[in-house]
Order: sequence, then structure tokens, then C-alpha cells
Amino acid sequence: MASVGETEPPAAGIVIPEEWSNAAHTIAYDSISCPPPIALVCGPKNSGKTTFSRHLLNVLLQRYKKVAYLDTDVGQTEFTPPGLLSLTVIDKLLVDSLSWPDLTIPCLKTPERCFFFGDISSKRDPTTYLTYIFALYDYYRKEYCMFDKIERHHAGVPLVINTPGWVKGIGYDILVDMLKYISPTHVVKICISTESKNLPVGVFWLDEDDSTSTTIIEVNSARQDSFKRSVLVQKDARLMRDLRVMAYFRQCCPSQLNITTIRELANALAAQPPFEISVSSIKIKHLHCQVPKTEIFYSLNATIVGLAISSESGENLSPCIGLGIVRGIDTFRNILYLITPVPPDSLEKVDLLLQGFIQIPTCLLQGDNKSYKGDGKR
Repeated sequence: MASVGETEPPAAGIVIPEEWSNAAHTIAYDSISCPPPIALVCGPKNSGKTTFSRHLLNVLLQRYKKVAYLDTDVGQTEFTPPGLLSLTVIDKLLVDSLSWPDLTIPCLKTPERCFFFGDISSKRDPTTYLTYIFALYDYYRKEYCMFDKIERHHAGVPLVINTPGWVKGIGYDILVDMLKYISPTHVVKICISTESKNLPVGVFWLDEDDSTSTTIIEVNSARQDSFKRSVLVQKDARLMRDLRVMAYFRQCCPSQLNITTIRELANALAAQPPFEISVSSIKIKHLHCQVPKTEIFYSLNATIVGLAISSESGENLSPCIGLGIVRGIDTFRNILYLITPVPPDSLEKVDLLLQGFIQIPTCLLQGDNKSYKGDGKR
């Protein structure tokens, strides 16, 4: 295990300010005998929440064998395609490997548990959004918070929670509800130079009479000069989402297949034999909108769907095991043709298709090959 003074070198081009490093080490090492930290990172858009969260995760991995990561930013996900709320358990240091035109993006990981929200913002359905986050946190508490009665110490897994940059209006109310439910041990508030866009000072999510043991750490967004201009790279949000979708469906193709351009990926996916899904074996649910019954199947064509397993409890908490592209529909045979990297044995468990507003990148619809009609793989 690395000492407090040691840290994993950041990826090329990423400069971690001393203030950030000190904050991360405070969270990881200050409370040696206490339960593993639960750290929530918040702040306005483009303040560096994801970069700080990745750095914190790497620092925690120097002390703990595993670290859990609760991703609540459906528009700029870290380890999954967009539109998913996920809990991922990490056991290896991260590097900033999201590059262009690299289509592998090794930081995509299979989450421990996730839900398909089906949108890039919580605006359409804040209630369901919070329900999913609370369910993921409850799962983390059940599976990864434990006390070793023999050794008399907490043997759990720390948790890093990355949040969206929507911190005004309804976005602020959502963050407050999240903080009240989770009650993190640490809250990291990242501030930018435009003070009106920052979160309130102090324990803003609690009433004056409420007490808390939460440690609040306020840091500034990474700066590079006396004009307080950010050193963080401003990335195109839509491009980043498209890259993650393409990286995810790249997994449908054999790993040894040399794919270096978007056109090559589009052609490879067009040539990929799809799974055949019997309509009678599944239910279909449209999220955030209503679709006439006569149009349900047609509306699925050429869309991304969440592959879910119906909740046994009857609650609206159907875990998602991956995404698929509906490439075609045979209305005479009542068959859907589906492309997905989900293994066949896992796909057999899917009985619910969820359609939201996560779109197929336009460039993937430009393959040269004609669609391949399925071969009965399911």
C-alpha cells in the first residue's frame, strides 16, 4: 500500500492541483479507524467533478482493495453508456484513456448494478431518477458496508458519488434530496470563479437546527493563471456521449477485428448477425412518453433499448443488464432483430425492453453493408 505522500502519476495532460490532492488524501487517510468514507462530489458544470472523482478513486485504491463508484450523471457517465444510473466496483487504478479516434475506451466497465433511466438529464422524471439512485445506494449499503466482528473494525468498501452539474432550480432540489438520503461522510464542493453559479456555503442541504457529522471540503476548480481560467479541457458533451455509445457497441464485434474508424465500426455492426427476440417473450415499456399501442413495435425500430429483468417485487426497479440496438422488426413472425454485446446466457434472462431517448449516433447508421436478418441465435 502506498504511503500518504505517494500518489499514482496522473495521466498525460492532466494536472492535479495541490489543493485537490490534499482533499483526496484527507478523505482517504484522515479517519483510519472509522468506516470507509462515502464521498459525494458536487459543483456546477465544467468545474472538474469527474476529474476530481477519478483522482479520489485512485487515491482510495492505494489504501483499499476495492472502491465503489455511484454515477448519477446520466448525461456524462463515467463507466457506462449514457442514460444509465450505475454502481460500479473498481479494483484497479484508472488512467484517462478516453481518446479520439480510439474506439476501445477501456474505462468502460460492467457495473455491479444499474438502471436504465433512458435520458441524458433528470428533468423529465426527477422522482424515478431519485428512486433509482436510492436503490443503488441501498444495494451498496447491503453488499459493501460491513463490520468485522472478529477484527473489531469496519471492513467495507468506500464509495465515491459523482453528481451532475445541474445545481440550480430543480437540479438543486434533487441534489439536496440525494444528500439527505445518503448522508455522506464527506462532501466535496468544487467552486468556480462565477460565484452565482456555485452551491451555497456550509451544510446547505440541512435545516439550521439539524446536526451532521459530514465533513465539508471546498476546493476551487483547477486554474492555470492569474485570470483564473480553467485548465480543464472543455469536451463536447454530445461527442463524448456518442463515443461511449460507439465504444459500448464495439464490444459486439470480435476483439481481434481491427477497427480504427467510425466507418469501419458502422460496417462491422451492419454485418453483425443479430439476436432474434420473440415479441411474445418480452414486455415493452416506453419511458418518459406514451406511444399508441398500434405503434409500439414500429417505434422500436432503429433505436437503443435498455435490456432489463422485471422486478420480482413488482416495484418499478427492474435492473438493466445492458443496451441493445433494435435493427429490424419482422411483424409477420413477431420477431425483433437485436444487436447487443450482452452474452446469450444473460440475454436469456431479459424479459423487458425499455425505450428512452438515448439515440444511435448518426455516423453508425451509415454502414455500407445491408442489414443481416437473424439466424435464430435466440
